[in-house]
Amino acid sequence: MTYPNPLFPGFNPDPSILKDGEDYYLVNSSFEFLPGLPIHHSKDLVNWTLIGHVLTRDSQVTLQGVFTNGGVWAPTIRKHDGLFYVTVKIAGKFGEPAGMHIFTAEHPAGPWSDGIKVLGLEGIDPDLAWDENGDCWMAFSGLNFSTGKPVHHGIQSAKIDPNTGEVLSEVIDLWEGAGLMFPEGPHLYRICEYWYLLAAEGGTDRGHAVTIARGPSPVGPWESAPHNPVLTARSEFHTVQNVGHGDLVQTPDGGWAMVCLGVRTFGVSNGFSPLGRETFITPVSWVDGWPVCERIESNDLSQPGTLDVDFRGLTELDSSWIGIRRHPQDSVSLGAAGALLPTDGRAMSDLEPAALCRRQTFLKGLVAAQIDTNGIAGISVRYNEDFHYDVEIQPELVVARFAVNTVVHEVSARVTGVSEVYLDFKERPGGFSIGGNAPDYIELGYFDTDGSRRELATFDGRFLSQETNYSFTGRVIALYSAAGESRIVTYRERPEVPKASSMENNFSEAI
Repeated sequence: MTYPNPLFPGFNPDPSILKDGEDYYLVNSSFEFLPGLPIHHSKDLVNWTLIGHVLTRDSQVTLQGVFTNGGVWAPTIRKHDGLFYVTVKIAGKFGEPAGMHIFTAEHPAGPWSDGIKVLGLEGIDPDLAWDENGDCWMAFSGLNFSTGKPVHHGIQSAKIDPNTGEVLSEVIDLWEGAGLMFPEGPHLYRICEYWYLLAAEGGTDRGHAVTIARGPSPVGPWESAPHNPVLTARSEFHTVQNVGHGDLVQTPDGGWAMVCLGVRTFGVSNGFSPLGRETFITPVSWVDGWPVCERIESNDLSQPGTLDVDFRGLTELDSSWIGIRRHPQDSVSLGAAGALLPTDGRAMSDLEPAALCRRQTFLKGLVAAQIDTNGIAGISVRYNEDFHYDVEIQPELVVARFAVNTVVHEVSARVTGVSEVYLDFKERPGGFSIGGNAPDYIELGYFDTDGSRRELATFDGRFLSQETNYSFTGRVIALYSAAGESRIVTYRERPEVPKASSMENNFSEAI
């Protein structure tokens, strides 16, 4: 089976997957973005549809004031006795850890419950598994923040009541991992005669890896796989790096696969991943009772197509639109003239900008928007509030802005009319790269009223990558308003199909 890789391009980290009869459901982390925890559905593990989100209302979670990289971390989706469960860590405002939560639904498309909090367990990356007696075990990474410094206690577990959040046993130290740092992302499975404990180790960076152990019960004792790690790209010349945080699933033909996160890096010595952590999938075989994972290679099977959105007359937003620390429906009002953005004065350097956002899902291509404003509005590519590039319409001006940490640089042009503002993501020419695959350049500009394209500036895309800032998310395209009355009229995406060649295949050509 050839799977699209990435399975979900763009910001889609920490995948967890569930097989329910002939149906597959997959959930991802969403951090400070809302709605939270996107749910995708498939029948074949190849073709997927976004069917909704777990967190769609304030009664479930509020993220106002949540720190960057806070919010909703590393979910697990499971089913028991006809009910679907998603358990997840929610990190609150500064100094206010929110703990681990459990949400339930009769169907993954929702609606999901308001959720319950599991009291008394300190950690991240919770998992749920039910043993032969019907007891529910929550495994988690024992990461404790109470001392002000994060302290790891390995993979831990406790028996809980998943309907009330009550902890029913002492915390058990399950496994210290295979010897790498930060054992996290645990998943428990009963497969044939063994219980298996899957984990992520090495940190969610270049040392990331998937490891596994097995034992007679969900509390062990555990035997580490002799070939750990079972999946990694560390110290290897692969396009896909940072591979880890896996979840096992049976395939439609009775085989096995693993979903995991990874990044597509460009460049050799200093690789950069512009789109952040994406979801990948790889076939799995079993040898002597242990999983053996195939190497993950990126391909073009998941390349997004063109997109055209006319906001005039829309009655509801497509579920792919997201907001930063607030729901997108709280950021726009739909009407006959387009999508009205609020006029609260918060722009892209604010924690909660007045913005309507989409994940950037392609590496090369153009995005453009028609925005009518009597004040200040624009289009932005954003990693977080400190790292973003904007094309902004101001009275009689168009401004291209480079905002990287404390450095802000602007290039402006006086105009009489603007039909669209655009961002064009281009391949970076030359440099120390493999086959020309290196960090991108981003051109910022506008189309004037006669349709002529006007470039304002071109900025280096390396600054909007996971390797150069502190975000665990990825790039998003944001349509925003900073002052006055602004309406989004149209939005379009024109991805450029990449060449059908990998970084590895181009190595010989480069040298």
